[in-house]
Amino acid sequence: MCGRYFRQREIVDLGAYFEVHTPLPNDAAPSWNVAPTQHAPVLRRNPQSGARHLDILRWGLVPRWAKDASGAARLMNARAEGIAEKPSFREAFAKRRCLVPADGFYEWRQEGKAKQPYAVALRSGAPMALAGLWEGWQQPDGSWLKTFSIVTTEANAKQALVHHRMPVILARQDWPLWLGEAEGDPQALLRPSPAGDLACWPVGARVGKFTENDAGLIARDTAARPPPELDDPSPYAPP
Repeated sequence: MCGRYFRQREIVDLGAYFEVHTPLPNDAAPSWNVAPTQHAPVLRRNPQSGARHLDILRWGLVPRWAKDASGAARLMNARAEGIAEKPSFREAFAKRRCLVPADGFYEWRQEGKAKQPYAVALRSGAPMALAGLWEGWQQPDGSWLKTFSIVTTEANAKQALVHHRMPVILARQDWPLWLGEAEGDPQALLRPSPAGDLACWPVGARVGKFTENDAGLIARDTAARPPPELDDPSPYAPP
């Protein structure tokens, strides 16, 4: 699963990295603890113009047919297996795929009676492009609530030491197919990333509180004693 992630880059840097040539949102401050029901930048493609847009959507998908938005947090993730058939996701998978920019995500590993949080990022230090789906739901007042979900798949061998699921991380060459800019089967992209692409390191328990939000959350927990496979050098150095 993916229940928390962090994005420390400024929106202008993300716009350049994801080749966005349309106006950028001005209310997208960095966040080191993005949680379900919070708002975050999402990269979408306009089907008429073909242009890429970075827009602010709420995390936790609300299907178009939902009676209310109360179940949004439960749909923070969309399992890749059967995604094309599941009522909550099939229409979005067919028509409304998106990228969720992130610098990394958090996952919790059971270690004895406690759970140790870990941060996961690309070893290169580059931004992640998480596979996402988005949807629009008309609220009782007639306005539209736009929401998104992050697609997950089975974990690679390294991440399986932390959790059996992980978000789908799309390589740059796969963005056009996922966004609908190129022909092909998007289902073929829903696979775990190579274990060697990722860095993983223990962080402090403070990240478990969604009200905590600062660069120190991704700092290494020096008191933790993780197995060697889960103690990589961090690509980032918090100030």
